[in-house]
Amino acid sequence: MSKTTTGASADETPAAPPPGEDDLGAAGSQLSTAPAETSVPGSFGGNRAPGLAGRLAWTGREILGWVRWFWRQLTSMRVALLLLFLLSLGAIPGSLIPQTGSDAMKVEAFRQAHRTLAPVYDRLGLFHVYSSVWFSAIYILLFVSLIGCIVPRTWQFVGQLRSRPPGAPKRLSRLPAYATWRTAAEPEEVREAALKVLKQRRFRAHTAGDAVAAEKGYLREAGNLVFHIALIVMLTAFAWGQLFKTEGNKLIIEGDGFANTLTQYDDFKSGNLFNDDDLVPFSFNLKKFTATYERTGPNKGTPRTFEAAIDYSVGADGKDQHKIVKVNQPLEIGDAKVYLVSHGYAPTVTVRDGKGDVVMRQAVPMLPLDSNETSQGAIKVFDGYRNAQGKVEQLGFSAFFVPTFAGAGKGTMFSQFPALDFPVLALGGYHGDLGVDAGVPQNVYQLDTKNPNLKPFKDAKGNISKARLLPGETMELPGGAGSITFDKDIKEWAGFQVVQQPGTGWALTGAIAAIAGLAGSLFIQRRRVWVRAVCGADGATVVEVAGLGRSESAKLPEEIGALAALVHDKAPTQTDAAPDREPDADTPVPVEGAEKK
Repeated sequence: MSKTTTGASADETPAAPPPGEDDLGAAGSQLSTAPAETSVPGSFGGNRAPGLAGRLAWTGREILGWVRWFWRQLTSMRVALLLLFLLSLGAIPGSLIPQTGSDAMKVEAFRQAHRTLAPVYDRLGLFHVYSSVWFSAIYILLFVSLIGCIVPRTWQFVGQLRSRPPGAPKRLSRLPAYATWRTAAEPEEVREAALKVLKQRRFRAHTAGDAVAAEKGYLREAGNLVFHIALIVMLTAFAWGQLFKTEGNKLIIEGDGFANTLTQYDDFKSGNLFNDDDLVPFSFNLKKFTATYERTGPNKGTPRTFEAAIDYSVGADGKDQHKIVKVNQPLEIGDAKVYLVSHGYAPTVTVRDGKGDVVMRQAVPMLPLDSNETSQGAIKVFDGYRNAQGKVEQLGFSAFFVPTFAGAGKGTMFSQFPALDFPVLALGGYHGDLGVDAGVPQNVYQLDTKNPNLKPFKDAKGNISKARLLPGETMELPGGAGSITFDKDIKEWAGFQVVQQPGTGWALTGAIAAIAGLAGSLFIQRRRVWVRAVCGADGATVVEVAGLGRSESAKLPEEIGALAALVHDKAPTQTDAAPDREPDADTPVPVEGAEKK
Protein backbone atom coordinates (compact mmCIF):
# COMPACT_ATOMS: atom_id res chain seq x y z
CA MET A 1 0.00 0.00 0.00
CA SER A 2 1.50 3.27 -1.02
CA LYS A 3 -0.29 5.92 0.97
CA THR A 4 -3.03 6.74 3.45
CA THR A 5 -4.46 10.26 3.60
CA THR A 6 -6.43 11.61 6.57
CA GLY A 7 -6.65 15.32 5.80
CA ALA A 8 -4.84 18.42 4.57
CA SER A 9 -1.93 19.88 6.48
CA ALA A 10 -2.22 23.22 8.20
CA ASP A 11 -0.08 25.12 5.65
CA GLU A 12 -1.74 23.69 2.56
CA THR A 13 -4.30 25.70 0.61
CA PRO A 14 -7.28 23.63 -0.49
CA ALA A 15 -7.61 23.56 -4.22
CA ALA A 16 -11.16 23.85 -5.48
CA PRO A 17 -11.87 21.52 -8.37
CA PRO A 18 -13.42 22.86 -11.53
CA PRO A 19 -17.20 22.83 -11.40
CA GLY A 20 -18.59 19.38 -12.09
CA GLU A 21 -15.17 17.76 -12.40
CA ASP A 22 -14.87 16.20 -8.95
CA ASP A 23 -18.08 16.96 -7.13
CA LEU A 24 -18.97 14.26 -4.59
CA GLY A 25 -22.60 14.35 -5.72
CA ALA A 26 -24.71 11.51 -4.33
CA ALA A 27 -21.69 10.03 -2.58
CA GLY A 28 -21.75 12.73 0.05
CA SER A 29 -25.49 13.28 0.23
CA GLN A 30 -28.06 11.99 2.72
CA LEU A 31 -25.58 11.17 5.45
CA SER A 32 -28.09 12.90 7.72
CA THR A 33 -31.83 13.43 7.68
CA ALA A 34 -31.50 16.98 9.01
CA PRO A 35 -33.22 19.47 6.67
CA ALA A 36 -30.92 21.75 4.69
CA GLU A 37 -31.56 25.49 4.78
CA THR A 38 -31.70 26.79 1.22
CA SER A 39 -32.85 30.33 1.78
CA VAL A 40 -32.67 33.10 4.35
CA PRO A 41 -35.29 35.60 5.53
CA GLY A 42 -35.80 38.40 3.04
CA SER A 43 -35.09 36.34 -0.07
CA PHE A 44 -38.37 34.43 -0.32
CA GLY A 45 -40.20 36.68 -2.71
CA GLY A 46 -37.51 36.79 -5.39
CA ASN A 47 -37.72 39.38 -8.12
CA ARG A 48 -40.82 41.54 -8.04
CA ALA A 49 -42.67 42.10 -11.26
CA PRO A 50 -44.01 45.60 -11.96
CA GLY A 51 -47.59 46.54 -11.23
CA LEU A 52 -50.14 45.52 -8.64
CA ALA A 53 -50.20 41.88 -9.73
CA GLY A 54 -46.44 41.66 -9.34
CA ARG A 55 -46.56 43.23 -5.90
CA LEU A 56 -49.33 40.87 -4.77
CA ALA A 57 -47.49 37.82 -6.13
CA TRP A 58 -44.25 38.93 -4.46
CA THR A 59 -46.07 39.55 -1.15
CA GLY A 60 -47.68 36.10 -1.29
CA ARG A 61 -44.34 34.43 -1.96
CA GLU A 62 -42.73 36.42 0.83
CA ILE A 63 -45.46 35.54 3.38
CA LEU A 64 -45.39 31.88 2.39
CA GLY A 65 -41.60 31.92 2.63
CA TRP A 66 -41.68 33.43 6.09
CA VAL A 67 -44.25 30.82 7.23
CA ARG A 68 -42.06 28.01 5.91
CA TRP A 69 -39.00 29.57 7.51
CA PHE A 70 -40.68 29.83 10.90
CA TRP A 71 -41.91 26.25 10.56
CA ARG A 72 -38.39 25.03 9.77
CA GLN A 73 -37.05 26.92 12.78
CA LEU A 74 -39.75 25.52 15.05
CA THR A 75 -39.12 21.97 13.86
CA SER A 76 -35.34 22.25 14.04
CA MET A 77 -33.31 20.37 16.60
CA ARG A 78 -31.94 23.47 18.29
CA VAL A 79 -35.43 24.91 18.89
CA ALA A 80 -36.65 21.57 20.26
CA LEU A 81 -33.73 21.50 22.69
CA LEU A 82 -34.38 25.14 23.62
CA LEU A 83 -38.05 24.41 24.35
CA LEU A 84 -37.07 21.35 26.38
CA PHE A 85 -34.69 23.55 28.39
CA LEU A 86 -37.42 26.17 28.91
CA LEU A 87 -39.81 23.44 30.05
CA SER A 88 -37.33 22.27 32.67
CA LEU A 89 -36.79 25.87 33.82
CA GLY A 90 -40.54 26.43 33.99
CA ALA A 91 -40.96 23.40 36.26
CA ILE A 92 -38.62 24.90 38.89
CA PRO A 93 -41.18 27.38 40.34
CA GLY A 94 -43.65 24.49 40.60
CA SER A 95 -41.33 22.71 43.01
CA LEU A 96 -40.28 25.79 45.03
CA ILE A 97 -43.58 27.70 45.31
CA PRO A 98 -46.67 26.10 46.92
CA GLN A 99 -49.23 25.04 44.32
CA THR A 100 -52.98 25.42 44.59
CA GLY A 101 -53.63 21.94 43.22
CA SER A 102 -51.43 20.18 45.76
CA ASP A 103 -51.69 22.27 48.94
CA ALA A 104 -54.18 25.14 48.94
CA MET A 105 -53.57 25.83 52.64
CA LYS A 106 -49.87 26.49 52.05
CA VAL A 107 -50.77 28.81 49.19
CA GLU A 108 -53.11 30.77 51.46
CA ALA A 109 -50.44 30.95 54.16
CA PHE A 110 -47.97 32.24 51.56
CA ARG A 111 -50.46 34.93 50.51
CA GLN A 112 -50.87 36.05 54.12
CA ALA A 113 -47.11 36.16 54.71
CA HIS A 114 -46.20 37.89 51.40
CA ARG A 115 -48.77 40.57 50.71
CA THR A 116 -46.65 42.26 48.02
CA LEU A 117 -45.19 39.23 46.28
CA ALA A 118 -48.36 37.11 46.15
CA PRO A 119 -50.22 39.34 43.60
CA VAL A 120 -47.19 39.21 41.31
CA TYR A 121 -47.13 35.43 41.54
CA ASP A 122 -50.86 35.39 40.78
CA ARG A 123 -50.39 37.39 37.58
CA LEU A 124 -47.53 35.11 36.49
CA GLY A 125 -49.51 31.97 37.31
CA LEU A 126 -46.82 30.71 39.68
CA PHE A 127 -49.36 29.25 42.12
CA HIS A 128 -50.58 26.90 39.38
CA VAL A 129 -47.51 26.51 37.18
CA TYR A 130 -48.45 23.29 35.41
CA SER A 131 -51.84 24.58 34.30
CA SER A 132 -50.68 28.13 33.48
CA VAL A 133 -50.92 29.56 29.96
CA TRP A 134 -47.18 30.03 29.50
CA PHE A 135 -46.27 26.51 30.67
CA SER A 136 -48.98 24.99 28.46
CA ALA A 137 -47.70 27.05 25.51
CA ILE A 138 -44.16 25.72 25.97
CA TYR A 139 -45.50 22.19 26.34
CA ILE A 140 -47.61 22.39 23.16
CA LEU A 141 -44.85 24.07 21.14
CA LEU A 142 -42.45 21.33 22.22
CA PHE A 143 -44.93 18.69 21.03
CA VAL A 144 -45.35 20.46 17.67
CA SER A 145 -41.59 20.92 17.31
CA LEU A 146 -40.80 17.28 18.04
CA ILE A 147 -43.54 15.91 15.79
CA GLY A 148 -42.68 18.31 12.97
CA CYS A 149 -39.04 17.31 13.32
CA ILE A 150 -39.63 13.57 13.47
CA VAL A 151 -42.21 12.90 10.75
CA PRO A 152 -40.27 14.14 7.67
CA ARG A 153 -36.97 12.78 8.96
CA THR A 154 -38.56 9.38 9.57
CA TRP A 155 -39.83 9.15 5.99
CA GLN A 156 -36.46 10.28 4.67
CA PHE A 157 -34.68 7.71 6.84
CA VAL A 158 -37.02 4.95 5.63
CA GLY A 159 -36.18 5.96 2.09
CA GLN A 160 -32.47 5.73 2.87
CA LEU A 161 -32.92 2.25 4.34
CA ARG A 162 -34.67 1.09 1.18
CA SER A 163 -32.03 2.54 -1.12
CA ARG A 164 -28.54 1.26 -1.84
CA PRO A 165 -25.32 3.06 -0.88
CA PRO A 166 -24.42 5.61 -3.60
CA GLY A 167 -21.75 4.92 -6.17
CA ALA A 168 -18.14 6.04 -5.78
CA PRO A 169 -17.16 9.62 -6.69
CA LYS A 170 -14.78 10.13 -9.60
CA ARG A 171 -11.73 10.98 -7.50
CA LEU A 172 -11.52 8.96 -4.28
CA SER A 173 -8.22 10.59 -3.35
CA ARG A 174 -10.06 13.72 -2.31
CA LEU A 175 -11.86 11.96 0.54
CA PRO A 176 -10.65 12.36 4.14
CA ALA A 177 -9.39 8.77 4.48
CA TYR A 178 -7.73 7.13 1.47
CA ALA A 179 -5.38 4.27 0.58
CA THR A 180 -4.14 2.90 -2.76
CA TRP A 181 -1.82 0.22 -4.15
CA ARG A 182 -1.20 -1.83 -7.30
CA THR A 183 -1.79 -5.53 -7.52
CA ALA A 184 -1.50 -8.34 -10.03
CA ALA A 185 -5.03 -9.57 -9.23
CA GLU A 186 -7.80 -8.90 -11.73
CA PRO A 187 -10.16 -5.97 -10.96
CA GLU A 188 -13.13 -8.32 -10.73
CA GLU A 189 -11.32 -10.49 -8.19
CA VAL A 190 -10.47 -7.43 -6.10
CA ARG A 191 -14.07 -6.23 -6.14
CA GLU A 192 -15.38 -9.66 -5.14
CA ALA A 193 -12.87 -9.86 -2.30
CA ALA A 194 -13.76 -6.32 -1.16
CA LEU A 195 -17.51 -7.10 -1.29
CA LYS A 196 -16.99 -10.18 0.87
CA VAL A 197 -14.81 -8.33 3.39
CA LEU A 198 -17.29 -5.46 3.72
CA LYS A 199 -20.27 -7.76 4.25
CA GLN A 200 -18.31 -9.70 6.89
CA ARG A 201 -17.84 -6.40 8.72
CA ARG A 202 -21.63 -5.79 8.59
CA PHE A 203 -21.57 -3.13 5.87
CA ARG A 204 -24.42 -2.82 3.43
CA ALA A 205 -22.48 -3.29 0.23
CA HIS A 206 -23.00 -3.77 -3.49
CA THR A 207 -20.98 -3.44 -6.68
CA ALA A 208 -21.61 -0.21 -8.57
CA GLY A 209 -19.63 0.04 -11.80
CA ASP A 210 -15.90 -0.28 -11.23
CA ALA A 211 -16.19 0.03 -7.43
CA VAL A 212 -17.80 -1.54 -4.41
CA ALA A 213 -20.00 0.91 -2.45
CA ALA A 214 -20.76 0.23 1.22
CA GLU A 215 -22.38 2.04 4.09
CA LYS A 216 -22.64 1.43 7.83
CA GLY A 217 -23.96 3.19 10.95
CA TYR A 218 -27.65 3.60 10.05
CA LEU A 219 -28.46 3.07 13.74
CA ARG A 220 -27.05 6.52 14.46
CA GLU A 221 -29.98 8.18 12.75
CA ALA A 222 -32.32 5.50 14.09
CA GLY A 223 -31.11 6.31 17.62
CA ASN A 224 -31.71 9.99 16.97
CA LEU A 225 -35.29 9.30 15.86
CA VAL A 226 -35.90 6.90 18.75
CA PHE A 227 -34.69 9.55 21.19
CA HIS A 228 -37.17 12.13 19.89
CA ILE A 229 -40.05 9.68 19.66
CA ALA A 230 -39.29 8.61 23.24
CA LEU A 231 -39.45 12.26 24.31
CA ILE A 232 -42.93 12.52 22.82
CA VAL A 233 -43.97 9.32 24.60
CA MET A 234 -42.61 10.67 27.91
CA LEU A 235 -44.32 14.05 27.52
CA THR A 236 -47.60 12.38 26.57
CA ALA A 237 -47.37 9.98 29.52
CA PHE A 238 -46.64 12.81 31.95
CA ALA A 239 -49.50 14.91 30.60
CA TRP A 240 -51.87 11.94 30.74
CA GLY A 241 -50.79 11.16 34.29
CA GLN A 242 -51.28 14.75 35.44
CA LEU A 243 -54.74 14.98 33.90
CA PHE A 244 -56.06 11.70 35.32
CA LYS A 245 -53.99 11.24 38.47
CA THR A 246 -55.43 10.88 41.96
CA GLU A 247 -53.68 11.13 45.29
CA GLY A 248 -55.30 10.77 48.68
CA ASN A 249 -54.27 10.20 52.28
CA LYS A 250 -55.99 8.21 54.98
CA LEU A 251 -55.13 7.65 58.65
CA ILE A 252 -56.33 4.24 59.84
CA ILE A 253 -56.27 2.92 63.42
CA GLU A 254 -55.63 -0.76 64.04
CA GLY A 255 -58.88 -2.65 63.55
CA ASP A 256 -60.43 -0.04 61.26
CA GLY A 257 -60.84 -0.24 57.50
CA PHE A 258 -60.94 1.84 54.33
CA ALA A 259 -62.90 1.70 51.06
CA ASN A 260 -61.57 3.51 48.01
CA THR A 261 -64.28 6.16 47.71
CA LEU A 262 -63.94 9.95 47.87
CA THR A 263 -65.78 10.26 51.18
CA GLN A 264 -63.29 7.95 52.92
CA TYR A 265 -60.21 10.11 52.34
CA ASP A 266 -58.83 12.59 54.87
CA ASP A 267 -57.57 14.71 51.97
CA PHE A 268 -57.77 14.14 48.25
CA LYS A 269 -56.53 15.80 45.07
CA SER A 270 -56.85 14.83 41.44
CA GLY A 271 -56.19 15.87 37.85
CA ASN A 272 -58.51 18.06 35.82
CA LEU A 273 -60.02 15.17 33.85
CA PHE A 274 -60.51 12.82 36.78
CA ASN A 275 -63.89 11.16 37.23
CA ASP A 276 -65.19 9.40 40.34
CA ASP A 277 -65.66 6.24 38.30
CA ASP A 278 -61.90 6.14 37.61
CA LEU A 279 -61.13 5.04 41.19
CA VAL A 280 -60.04 1.43 41.43
CA PRO A 281 -62.67 -0.42 43.52
CA PHE A 282 -60.99 -2.01 46.54
CA SER A 283 -61.06 -1.97 50.34
CA PHE A 284 -58.79 -3.09 53.14
CA ASN A 285 -58.60 -3.42 56.93
CA LEU A 286 -55.55 -2.65 59.04
CA LYS A 287 -55.17 -5.73 61.21
CA LYS A 288 -51.94 -4.82 62.98
CA PHE A 289 -49.08 -2.36 62.73
CA THR A 290 -45.63 -3.42 63.85
CA ALA A 291 -42.69 -1.11 64.44
CA THR A 292 -39.28 -1.99 65.86
CA TYR A 293 -36.46 0.35 66.82
CA GLU A 294 -32.75 0.18 67.52
CA ARG A 295 -32.38 -0.12 71.30
CA THR A 296 -28.64 0.45 71.80
CA GLY A 297 -25.69 2.18 70.26
CA PRO A 298 -25.38 5.53 68.49
CA ASN A 299 -28.46 4.77 66.37
CA LYS A 300 -30.71 4.21 69.35
CA GLY A 301 -34.33 4.95 68.45
CA THR A 302 -33.76 4.53 64.71
CA PRO A 303 -36.63 2.60 63.08
CA ARG A 304 -35.70 -0.88 61.94
CA THR A 305 -39.03 -2.09 60.56
CA PHE A 306 -42.40 -0.53 59.78
CA GLU A 307 -44.96 -3.12 58.70
CA ALA A 308 -48.70 -2.90 58.25
CA ALA A 309 -50.58 -6.21 58.06
CA ILE A 310 -53.75 -5.69 56.04
CA ASP A 311 -56.55 -7.78 54.58
CA TYR A 312 -57.82 -6.41 51.27
CA SER A 313 -60.35 -7.30 48.60
CA VAL A 314 -60.88 -6.05 45.05
CA GLY A 315 -64.37 -5.18 43.87
CA ALA A 316 -67.63 -5.70 45.69
CA ASP A 317 -67.39 -9.49 45.76
CA GLY A 318 -63.63 -9.98 45.89
CA LYS A 319 -62.09 -12.54 48.21
CA ASP A 320 -60.03 -11.36 51.17
CA GLN A 321 -56.29 -11.45 50.62
CA HIS A 322 -53.48 -10.79 53.07
CA LYS A 323 -50.59 -8.42 52.45
CA ILE A 324 -47.73 -6.91 54.47
CA VAL A 325 -47.21 -3.31 53.37
CA LYS A 326 -43.80 -1.84 54.12
CA VAL A 327 -42.06 1.43 53.39
CA ASN A 328 -41.34 1.59 49.64
CA GLN A 329 -43.14 -1.74 49.18
CA PRO A 330 -46.70 -0.66 48.37
CA LEU A 331 -49.80 -2.69 47.79
CA GLU A 332 -50.55 -2.60 44.04
CA ILE A 333 -54.13 -3.06 42.85
CA GLY A 334 -54.62 -2.29 39.17
CA ASP A 335 -53.41 1.26 38.53
CA ALA A 336 -53.56 2.13 42.25
CA LYS A 337 -50.69 1.86 44.70
CA VAL A 338 -51.16 2.00 48.48
CA TYR A 339 -48.05 3.36 50.22
CA LEU A 340 -47.27 3.28 53.94
CA VAL A 341 -46.17 6.84 54.72
CA SER A 342 -46.59 7.54 58.46
CA HIS A 343 -47.20 6.01 61.87
CA GLY A 344 -48.29 7.04 65.37
CA TYR A 345 -50.20 6.07 68.49
CA ALA A 346 -53.89 6.17 69.31
CA PRO A 347 -54.52 5.93 73.08
CA THR A 348 -57.97 4.62 73.96
CA VAL A 349 -60.00 6.85 76.30
CA THR A 350 -63.37 6.46 78.02
CA VAL A 351 -65.39 9.60 78.81
CA ARG A 352 -68.24 9.51 81.35
CA ASP A 353 -70.74 12.18 82.33
CA GLY A 354 -71.63 13.24 85.87
CA LYS A 355 -73.90 10.23 86.31
CA GLY A 356 -71.14 7.83 85.34
CA ASP A 357 -72.67 6.94 82.01
CA VAL A 358 -70.21 6.34 79.18
CA VAL A 359 -70.60 8.96 76.47
CA MET A 360 -67.52 8.03 74.40
CA ARG A 361 -65.05 5.18 74.26
CA GLN A 362 -62.63 5.15 71.33
CA ALA A 363 -58.99 5.26 70.27
CA VAL A 364 -57.92 8.81 69.47
CA PRO A 365 -54.99 9.24 67.06
CA MET A 366 -52.16 11.56 68.11
CA LEU A 367 -49.88 13.27 65.63
CA PRO A 368 -46.11 12.81 66.28
CA LEU A 369 -43.96 15.90 66.78
CA ASP A 370 -40.51 14.30 66.72
CA SER A 371 -38.71 11.07 65.92
CA ASN A 372 -39.36 9.70 69.43
CA GLU A 373 -43.11 9.89 68.82
CA THR A 374 -43.84 12.76 71.19
CA SER A 375 -47.41 13.41 70.05
CA GLN A 376 -50.27 15.80 70.46
CA GLY A 377 -53.94 15.73 69.60
CA ALA A 378 -57.44 16.55 70.72
CA ILE A 379 -60.24 14.51 72.25
CA LYS A 380 -63.67 15.88 71.35
CA VAL A 381 -67.09 14.79 72.62
CA PHE A 382 -69.78 16.23 70.37
CA ASP A 383 -72.96 14.46 71.47
CA GLY A 384 -74.46 12.64 74.47
CA TYR A 385 -72.80 14.60 77.30
CA ARG A 386 -74.66 16.46 80.05
CA ASN A 387 -72.96 18.34 82.84
CA ALA A 388 -73.72 18.02 86.55
CA GLN A 389 -76.77 20.31 86.14
CA GLY A 390 -78.11 18.18 83.28
CA LYS A 391 -77.31 20.77 80.62
CA VAL A 392 -76.20 19.55 77.21
CA GLU A 393 -72.61 20.55 76.51
CA GLN A 394 -69.65 19.48 74.45
CA LEU A 395 -66.32 18.40 75.88
CA GLY A 396 -62.82 18.95 74.57
CA PHE A 397 -59.45 17.79 75.88
CA SER A 398 -56.08 19.01 74.67
CA ALA A 399 -53.91 15.91 74.75
CA PHE A 400 -50.18 15.28 74.86
CA PHE A 401 -48.91 11.72 74.59
CA VAL A 402 -45.44 10.22 75.05
CA PRO A 403 -44.76 6.48 74.57
CA THR A 404 -41.71 6.59 76.88
CA PHE A 405 -41.85 9.12 79.71
CA ALA A 406 -38.67 10.00 81.58
CA GLY A 407 -40.49 9.70 84.92
CA ALA A 408 -41.88 12.09 87.53
CA GLY A 409 -39.42 14.88 88.24
CA LYS A 410 -37.03 13.65 85.53
CA GLY A 411 -38.06 15.79 82.62
CA THR A 412 -40.85 17.43 80.64
CA MET A 413 -43.42 15.72 78.46
CA PHE A 414 -41.02 14.65 75.74
CA SER A 415 -40.60 11.04 74.80
CA GLN A 416 -37.25 9.36 75.41
CA PHE A 417 -37.85 6.45 73.02
CA PRO A 418 -40.41 5.77 70.25
CA ALA A 419 -41.61 2.40 71.60
CA LEU A 420 -44.34 1.93 74.25
CA ASP A 421 -42.01 1.54 77.25
CA PHE A 422 -43.60 4.01 79.69
CA PRO A 423 -46.69 5.69 78.11
CA VAL A 424 -48.14 8.82 79.68
CA LEU A 425 -51.13 10.88 78.56
CA ALA A 426 -51.37 14.53 79.65
CA LEU A 427 -54.83 16.15 79.44
CA GLY A 428 -56.40 19.57 79.85
CA GLY A 429 -60.23 19.69 79.99
CA TYR A 430 -62.65 22.20 78.41
CA HIS A 431 -66.43 22.38 78.13
CA GLY A 432 -68.96 24.43 76.24
CA ASP A 433 -69.38 24.73 72.46
CA LEU A 434 -66.64 23.29 70.23
CA GLY A 435 -67.88 25.37 67.28
CA VAL A 436 -68.56 22.45 64.95
CA ASP A 437 -72.10 23.68 64.26
CA ALA A 438 -70.88 27.04 62.94
CA GLY A 439 -70.02 25.59 59.53
CA VAL A 440 -66.37 26.62 59.76
CA PRO A 441 -63.95 23.72 59.10
CA GLN A 442 -61.57 22.92 61.94
CA ASN A 443 -58.64 20.65 62.58
CA VAL A 444 -59.78 17.39 64.14
CA TYR A 445 -56.36 16.95 65.75
CA GLN A 446 -56.32 20.35 67.43
CA LEU A 447 -58.53 22.04 70.02
CA ASP A 448 -59.36 25.71 69.49
CA THR A 449 -58.77 26.98 73.03
CA LYS A 450 -59.28 30.59 71.84
CA ASN A 451 -62.94 29.88 71.15
CA PRO A 452 -64.88 32.18 73.54
CA ASN A 453 -67.64 29.59 73.86
CA LEU A 454 -65.22 26.95 75.11
CA LYS A 455 -64.23 27.33 78.76
CA PRO A 456 -61.58 25.37 80.68
CA PHE A 457 -62.40 23.25 83.71
CA LYS A 458 -60.84 24.82 86.80
CA ASP A 459 -59.94 23.26 90.13
CA ALA A 460 -60.61 24.67 93.61
CA LYS A 461 -57.64 27.03 93.32
CA GLY A 462 -58.86 28.50 90.03
CA ASN A 463 -56.23 26.81 87.89
CA ILE A 464 -56.98 24.98 84.66
CA SER A 465 -57.69 21.36 85.47
CA LYS A 466 -54.87 19.19 84.10
CA ALA A 467 -53.57 15.69 84.74
CA ARG A 468 -50.89 13.22 83.68
CA LEU A 469 -52.32 9.75 83.40
CA LEU A 470 -50.77 6.33 83.25
CA PRO A 471 -52.67 3.52 81.52
CA GLY A 472 -55.72 2.65 83.66
CA GLU A 473 -55.81 5.98 85.54
CA THR A 474 -58.75 8.39 85.56
CA MET A 475 -59.00 12.19 85.58
CA GLU A 476 -62.02 13.43 87.54
CA LEU A 477 -63.57 16.61 86.17
CA PRO A 478 -64.32 19.38 88.75
CA GLY A 479 -67.81 19.81 90.14
CA GLY A 480 -68.94 16.28 89.37
CA ALA A 481 -68.85 17.03 85.64
CA GLY A 482 -67.68 13.52 84.82
CA SER A 483 -64.37 11.84 84.14
CA ILE A 484 -61.99 10.64 81.46
CA THR A 485 -60.01 7.38 81.74
CA PHE A 486 -56.79 6.50 79.93
CA ASP A 487 -57.44 2.85 79.06
CA LYS A 488 -54.70 0.26 78.94
CA ASP A 489 -55.55 -0.57 75.33
CA ILE A 490 -53.15 1.63 73.35
CA LYS A 491 -53.48 1.15 69.62
CA GLU A 492 -51.27 2.25 66.77
CA TRP A 493 -52.28 3.93 63.57
CA ALA A 494 -50.77 3.98 60.09
CA GLY A 495 -51.00 6.66 57.44
CA PHE A 496 -51.56 5.43 53.89
CA GLN A 497 -51.24 7.31 50.63
CA VAL A 498 -53.27 5.93 47.72
CA VAL A 499 -51.82 7.02 44.38
CA GLN A 500 -53.39 6.33 41.03
CA GLN A 501 -51.40 7.78 38.14
CA PRO A 502 -51.84 6.23 34.70
CA GLY A 503 -49.04 6.43 32.17
CA THR A 504 -46.15 5.67 34.54
CA GLY A 505 -45.28 2.50 32.61
CA TRP A 506 -45.19 4.43 29.34
CA ALA A 507 -43.09 7.16 30.95
CA LEU A 508 -40.55 4.59 32.16
CA THR A 509 -40.47 2.92 28.74
CA GLY A 510 -39.96 6.29 27.09
CA ALA A 511 -37.13 7.19 29.47
CA ILE A 512 -35.30 3.91 28.79
CA ALA A 513 -35.81 4.28 25.04
CA ALA A 514 -34.60 7.90 25.16
CA ILE A 515 -31.37 6.88 26.91
CA ALA A 516 -30.79 4.05 24.42
CA GLY A 517 -31.51 6.30 21.45
CA LEU A 518 -29.27 9.07 22.75
CA ALA A 519 -26.45 6.60 23.30
CA GLY A 520 -26.84 5.33 19.74
CA SER A 521 -26.85 8.82 18.22
CA LEU A 522 -23.73 9.81 20.19
CA PHE A 523 -21.54 6.74 19.85
CA ILE A 524 -22.47 5.24 16.48
CA GLN A 525 -20.63 6.72 13.50
CA ARG A 526 -22.30 6.70 10.10
CA ARG A 527 -19.79 6.26 7.27
CA ARG A 528 -19.47 5.24 3.62
CA VAL A 529 -16.68 3.23 2.07
CA TRP A 530 -15.70 2.64 -1.54
CA VAL A 531 -13.23 0.17 -2.99
CA ARG A 532 -12.36 0.83 -6.64
CA ALA A 533 -10.34 -1.59 -8.75
CA VAL A 534 -9.42 -0.61 -12.36
CA CYS A 535 -6.79 -1.70 -14.80
CA GLY A 536 -3.89 0.74 -15.02
CA ALA A 537 -1.96 1.83 -18.12
CA ASP A 538 0.82 -0.66 -17.38
CA GLY A 539 -1.61 -3.58 -17.04
CA ALA A 540 -1.52 -3.74 -13.22
CA THR A 541 -4.73 -3.32 -11.24
CA VAL A 542 -4.97 -0.04 -9.30
CA VAL A 543 -6.87 -0.48 -6.02
CA GLU A 544 -8.27 2.53 -4.16
CA VAL A 545 -9.99 2.42 -0.76
CA ALA A 546 -11.61 5.57 0.60
CA GLY A 547 -14.15 6.54 3.24
CA LEU A 548 -16.43 9.44 4.11
CA GLY A 549 -18.14 10.05 7.44
CA ARG A 550 -20.87 12.37 8.62
CA SER A 551 -18.52 14.08 11.03
CA GLU A 552 -14.80 14.18 11.60
CA SER A 553 -13.68 11.07 13.48
CA ALA A 554 -10.30 9.59 14.23
CA LYS A 555 -11.79 6.12 13.84
CA LEU A 556 -12.54 6.57 10.14
CA PRO A 557 -8.88 6.44 8.99
CA GLU A 558 -8.32 3.48 11.32
CA GLU A 559 -11.28 1.64 9.81
CA ILE A 560 -10.16 2.41 6.25
CA GLY A 561 -6.70 1.13 7.15
CA ALA A 562 -8.16 -2.09 8.56
CA LEU A 563 -10.37 -2.62 5.51
CA ALA A 564 -7.49 -1.90 3.16
CA ALA A 565 -5.35 -4.44 5.03
CA LEU A 566 -8.01 -7.14 4.67
CA VAL A 567 -8.45 -6.45 0.96
CA HIS A 568 -4.68 -6.28 0.54
CA ASP A 569 -4.43 -9.81 1.97
CA LYS A 570 -6.62 -10.98 -0.91
CA ALA A 571 -4.91 -8.76 -3.52
CA PRO A 572 -1.34 -8.05 -2.35
CA THR A 573 0.89 -5.37 -3.78
CA GLN A 574 2.64 -6.22 -7.08
CA THR A 575 6.33 -6.08 -6.18
CA ASP A 576 7.64 -5.61 -9.72
CA ALA A 577 5.24 -2.84 -10.59
CA ALA A 578 6.37 0.69 -11.27
CA PRO A 579 6.57 3.04 -8.27
CA ASP A 580 3.26 4.47 -7.29
CA ARG A 581 2.44 7.97 -8.20
CA GLU A 582 0.11 10.31 -6.50
CA PRO A 583 -3.34 10.02 -8.11
CA ASP A 584 -3.62 13.81 -7.92
CA ALA A 585 -2.12 16.68 -6.04
CA ASP A 586 -5.37 18.03 -4.72
CA THR A 587 -6.11 18.33 -1.05
CA PRO A 588 -8.61 15.76 0.27
CA VAL A 589 -12.18 16.93 0.67
CA PRO A 590 -13.02 17.61 4.35
CA VAL A 591 -15.56 15.36 5.99
CA GLU A 592 -19.18 16.56 5.92
CA GLY A 593 -19.84 19.09 8.64
CA ALA A 594 -16.12 19.70 9.35
CA GLU A 595 -14.85 23.26 9.52
CA LYS A 596 -12.88 24.34 6.48
CA LYS A 597 -9.35 25.72 7.00
